[in-house]
Amino acid sequence: MNKAELITKIAESGKMTKKEAEVALNAFKEAVMGALEAGDKVQLVGFGTFEVRERAAREGRNPRTKETIQIPASKVPVFKPGKDFKGLVNKPVPKKKSKKK
Repeated sequence: MNKAELITKIAESGKMTKKEAEVALNAFKEAVMGALEAGDKVQLVGFGTFEVRERAAREGRNPRTKETIQIPASKVPVFKPGKDFKGLVNKPVPKKKSKKK
């Protein structure tokens, strides 16, 4: 699903126009990105948590030249899905019944 399709889904389920849905989606993105930039985490119970984690410096390898390189420490945004979200994604898919001839 791309951004336009997501906006359409939000508009349909939220009973709003696509323009209003786009404004809401952009506001959500800006709020989450702003909170992470400020060092906060965003917790949405049942959905998941957005946070920033520290990634330690490490040794890597250039795949083209096989040369060893140093990868510096960095901060990375991560999303940890909540229990309800994980349960929904891991729900078994019902098997289709085959037609016997």
